[in-house]
Amino acid sequence: MYKVVRSSRLYEQIVQQVEESIRKGAMKPGDQLPPERELAQQFGVSRTAVREAVKALREKGHVEAYPGRGTFITDGTSHAIKQSLDRMIRIAQPEGSGFLAEVREILEPEIASLAAVRADAQDIAAMREPIAVMDEARKDSDAFIEGDLDFHLALAEAAANPLILSLIDSIVGLLREQRMRIFLVEGGPERGQYHHKRILEAIEHHDPVGAREAMKAHLRQVRKDSQKAPNSSDSVSSKDPS
Repeated sequence: MYKVVRSSRLYEQIVQQVEESIRKGAMKPGDQLPPERELAQQFGVSRTAVREAVKALREKGHVEAYPGRGTFITDGTSHAIKQSLDRMIRIAQPEGSGFLAEVREILEPEIASLAAVRADAQDIAAMREPIAVMDEARKDSDAFIEGDLDFHLALAEAAANPLILSLIDSIVGLLREQRMRIFLVEGGPERGQYHHKRILEAIEHHDPVGAREAMKAHLRQVRKDSQKAPNSSDSVSSKDPS
């Protein structure tokens, strides 16, 4: 079905081929993408390139991932929600960042609690991986921020509720901007990583109360660092945090 791709940015060509399949009607809303390993074989690329492509397809609103079920073509509803939320936050500036913080404080402690109860070994491995990425990327804002977002998405996936995953996925763009600003705050990445590891530890021990409290502490830290951060993400350099 797909052609082997050859490019330094392989994932972009994968995205283009899947988009072409959707445009031509070869893939329709509700259709399931093949498993990651199978897609890698079809395209002749690594699983890392496939992961990047699926992440890009999710951000563009073409697919949704559901824990234990797989990744499916969507009708674009989630993407429309993302755009609406993004527009609302921007219109509401400077209060918008405060609104985002409130939404996170309402949702994420309970998401962490659910994840602590429902996470299996695969979910926990999916959370450990981005934490390891962040440990290796303290000076690389792009890699660190993507690892941060991957951790929170893996947490939402571990809650095993597709509505929760859709809600968190719909604010990923806003979260990325928030992370970019906090990355410039002295000690911000280190504080965030400390809290990520506390959240993960509670989930590994299947401790819902501990996970909830660890997430609350993390979000208090995020709120404080956000208040110290630059007002615009335009000032962020993707490679030089100084």
